[in-house]
Amino acid sequence: MATSMIPIFVTFMLVAAHMALADTNMLQDFCVADLSNGLKVNGYPCKDPAKVTPEDFYFIGLATAAATANSSMGSAVTGANVEKVPGLNTLGVSISRIDYAPGGLNPPHLHPRASEAIFVLEGRLFVGFLTTTGKLISKHVNKGDVFVFPKALLHFQQNPNKAPASVLAAFDSQLPGTQVVGPSLFGSNPPIPDDLLAKAFGAAAPEIQKIKGKFPPKK
Repeated sequence: MATSMIPIFVTFMLVAAHMALADTNMLQDFCVADLSNGLKVNGYPCKDPAKVTPEDFYFIGLATAAATANSSMGSAVTGANVEKVPGLNTLGVSISRIDYAPGGLNPPHLHPRASEAIFVLEGRLFVGFLTTTGKLISKHVNKGDVFVFPKALLHFQQNPNKAPASVLAAFDSQLPGTQVVGPSLFGSNPPIPDDLLAKAFGAAAPEIQKIKGKFPPKK
């Protein structure tokens, strides 16, 4: 009798799991992030609704271009994620502004938790991403154009022109995360061994050390 119940139990558990995964509806109107709480969860704990204000859903930081003069790459990213807009907590969206000096580059990087769509505010850019088979999908985009970068794939934006450029970038995550190839590999803390990187890139150890000198380890 017990044996005959096993298929029924397994079927029940599969159906219950499917229903649980399918239920992605919000359980409240909002969950404004309590950034002062200090708790580490997948997201942030909710602020007391009685203490929520319009400022929790507001951010003015994307209104003007960011300074690119002090950037080695000639680009500057201004993020409006949950850390800047607490009201984004649990909503699964965020936005950034990226400004490019003439010749500026947003170097190859990826967002492990989000796909990205950019809308060109000003200028003309060369943009692209790499598939997992190594195919480059790239295009020149102009003011008013939209281009999409799939989740977790390496991508870049370059301004090869003599005029500044800027985009708005939308993400399907409240905190997309960013890993830039150069600093991640050559500026890790603790550092990745030179011989490992030399073999991976087909380079000599002194060349790896020279590259590492350009990316001080993060503290």
